[in-house]
Amino acid sequence: MKKLDTVVDEKISIGISGCCYGSKVRYNNKGWDFLEFLGREKGDYIWHPVCPECMAGLGVPRNSIRIAGGTGDTVWSGEGKVMQQGKGDVTEGLKQGSLACMETLKRGETEVFIYMDGSPSCGVYRTNLKKQKRGNPPGVFGSLLLEQGYFLIPALEMQSPIKWWDWRRRMLAFVWLKKQEIETAEDIYAVWHVLKFLCQEIDNEKSREIGRRIASGQFEDIASEAESFRAEILEMLRKPSTVNKIKQSLWKNYTYYKKHMGLEVEEIMEPTDLRNMTTIASELVLMERKSFEEGFSFGTSPVIYRDRRRR
Repeated sequence: MKKLDTVVDEKISIGISGCCYGSKVRYNNKGWDFLEFLGREKGDYIWHPVCPECMAGLGVPRNSIRIAGGTGDTVWSGEGKVMQQGKGDVTEGLKQGSLACMETLKRGETEVFIYMDGSPSCGVYRTNLKKQKRGNPPGVFGSLLLEQGYFLIPALEMQSPIKWWDWRRRMLAFVWLKKQEIETAEDIYAVWHVLKFLCQEIDNEKSREIGRRIASGQFEDIASEAESFRAEILEMLRKPSTVNKIKQSLWKNYTYYKKHMGLEVEEIMEPTDLRNMTTIASELVLMERKSFEEGFSFGTSPVIYRDRRRR
C-alpha cells in the first residue's frame, strides 16, 4: 500500500461571515470577533470575510430582513421572497449580493465557510435568533453554500476549545481528501487507511459498511466507485463528533501509540478521568504534536497542518 502525505503545509483559505470576523456589518451596526478564541492559531489560515446583505446594497445600519413564503432554497427557485421592514421586497438585491459573495469565495479558492446561524442570509440550520424559532432555514446565502458543497462551521462553536478542535481536524481531513487523486483500487485503500479511524468515530455503522465494500475489492467501475467513496467520506466528515467519542478515540489511539512506539505521554488521561473541555483539547493537540514528531499516524486526527518552514 502506498504511503500518503497527510501534512497540509499550505494555509487553508476560509470564508467567514463578515459579522463573525469582527466587521460591524450587522443590521444594528454590530459584529463579533470570533477569531479571538483561536489565539495564535488564527494565523494558520487565510480569511475571506463576506456579507451578502452589505453586498446587496442594504447598508449599515439597516432594518432587519426575513424570508417570506418558504426558505432560502425557494427564494432561488422564485417561489419565496426576502422582505425588509419599511422597504418591502429586497429579494433580487440579496440574491445578487449572495452571488457576489460566492464569486469572491471562489476567487479565493475557499472550500470552508464559517457562518452565523440565525441569519436569513448566512444561516444554514436557523434563520431566526429567537430561542424557540428556527425561522426558514437555510438562508439565501446559506442555500448557495450547501449547494456548492462547502464544509460549514457554525461560528458559535469556535468559542469551545473541544468543539473547535473537532471542527478543525475534520476540516483538515475534508480539504486533504478533496485534493487526493483517487483513480485506482490502491488509491481507495490508501485513503481509507488514513481516514478510517476518524470515520469510525463519527459513524461506526456507515464506516463498517464502507470497510466491507473496500475489503471485497469488487469494483465494477473503479472511476465511479472512487468518486462515490470520496463523496461518502466528505459527507461523513461534515458531521460533528461528541466529547465522549473523542475521549474514547484519544485513549484508543494513545494506547496504540504507547504500545508501538514504547513511549508514554503523562498528560493523556483515561476517558473516565474528570477534566474540563480545555484540558481535553490540550491533550489532543499534544498527541498531534507528539505523533508528528515521531512520524506516527494519530488516527484520531490523521491530517494536520504544519507551516512548510517548520516541517
